[in-house]
Amino acid sequence: MAHRSTAHEVLAVVLQVRRLDTKNPQLSVLLWERAMDPERGAWALPGGQLRHDEDMISSVRRQLAEKVDLRELAHLEQLAVFSDPARVPGARTIASTFLGLVPSPATPELPPDTRWHPVSNLPPMAFDHGTMVENACARLIAKLSYTNIGFALAPKEFALSTLRDIYSAALGHPVDVTNLQRVLERRQVITRTGTTARSGRSGGRPAALYRFTEDRYRVTDEFAALRPPG
Repeated sequence: MAHRSTAHEVLAVVLQVRRLDTKNPQLSVLLWERAMDPERGAWALPGGQLRHDEDMISSVRRQLAEKVDLRELAHLEQLAVFSDPARVPGARTIASTFLGLVPSPATPELPPDTRWHPVSNLPPMAFDHGTMVENACARLIAKLSYTNIGFALAPKEFALSTLRDIYSAALGHPVDVTNLQRVLERRQVITRTGTTARSGRSGGRPAALYRFTEDRYRVTDEFAALRPPG
């Protein structure tokens, strides 16, 4: 039976490196639990229908603010369009997906039905939303290699060990802190602040603090790749 109309929705894959139930930081995605059929009890990406009087970027920002009270995005970009006629039941609905990044210090207050989940252990996902998360993570991994997009996941100032943990969590494999420093300094992505972190309980020399050179997205080396250890 032919579809009589086509709806358009925008969905956001919002990622943040967080410490959840384990000691090590994990790349996590923001999901909400569906309370009604179809897919009642499954977890879904935040978003909703595109209004006739708004563009997609405005729509996804509005819906993140209204539905999950999330206003702390450091980066937002369009990812892909999902247009399978049978992707959701009922009227045909095309979905445009977006990648949103939240810096690790941010702790936005969330509604009771919304929480962060590690991308390595997703709960039962509604419709094709699991594929959308995979797509977004692949995009982030690629861009961590050849752009300065790490600024959108990191604090304003950080020790290199903190940045290593963020990159390791986002890439899904261990990162050597010395190599990371050398690569990012050579590309002029990070710079020393001239200050140091507070000493921990164990004492020792305070770690030097760094910051990203700029907080606007740019390509730093289009052919680069941060690969897992050999």
